[in-house]
Amino acid sequence: MRKKLCKYSLTLLATTVLIACSKVPDGILSERKMHDVMIDVSLAEALISSNSTQYPDSVHKAAVFQSVFRKHNITETMYDSSLVWYGKNMDIYMQVLDMVLAEINARIRYMGDVQASAAPSSNQDSVDIWPRRDFLVLHSKALFNGVTFDITPDKVYTSGSSFVLGMRVWGINNKMHHVPEIRMAIDQIDTILYINEKITKDGYHETILKGVATKQIRRVYGYIRMDNAETGYHKVYVDSLNLMKYNYRSPDAAAPADSIN
Repeated sequence: MRKKLCKYSLTLLATTVLIACSKVPDGILSERKMHDVMIDVSLAEALISSNSTQYPDSVHKAAVFQSVFRKHNITETMYDSSLVWYGKNMDIYMQVLDMVLAEINARIRYMGDVQASAAPSSNQDSVDIWPRRDFLVLHSKALFNGVTFDITPDKVYTSGSSFVLGMRVWGINNKMHHVPEIRMAIDQIDTILYINEKITKDGYHETILKGVATKQIRRVYGYIRMDNAETGYHKVYVDSLNLMKYNYRSPDAAAPADSIN
């Protein structure tokens, strides 16, 4: 706990040092102010993406962002104008953005995005075994840009089980050199099946992997990530993450997979 608090304090100290002297013109949010607002905007985005039923349309979503602007005593127009100015001064913007991402990551580490140590087995024909948060934001400038998962059930999964990793994605555009990548694998004692996919467009995406019918499954693992070697700044949102395990699923629905024997 003390180490976590120390890292969090150092992040706040670095932020204070960086934005002690504002370089922006009148009418534009200072680096300090922009930093604070961007953190709350990011938290608002995460809140909306993780509670889609509570914020089903643009009206409800706009109300959340308006509460952020009221908190900081600014208007949406002031924030938008500041974004335009920072977009034309990328060196300053990237300094502020780096500190925003560092503080958000420090908060996440402090609160803990902890994967369940073991996934419970289930006799149900279908069950969601996703062990982490159901939302994800991929930044082109993030140090590690994604999430890993490694699921070991308390009892092996039945032979012939299928796994469907589903998610909603938006923010992908044709200016991006790198897009989100998915790798999912299942360990069937002496056989490993895996599938690699890229997400090339917005919308709902499914990655499907079916186990060998005669072998039980002791582990499901993989990652969702995006290469951060981008020349520009891009942000991709992922929500409604789930990993469904089906005891029985038609072979026609399963995507082709590679195997390692």
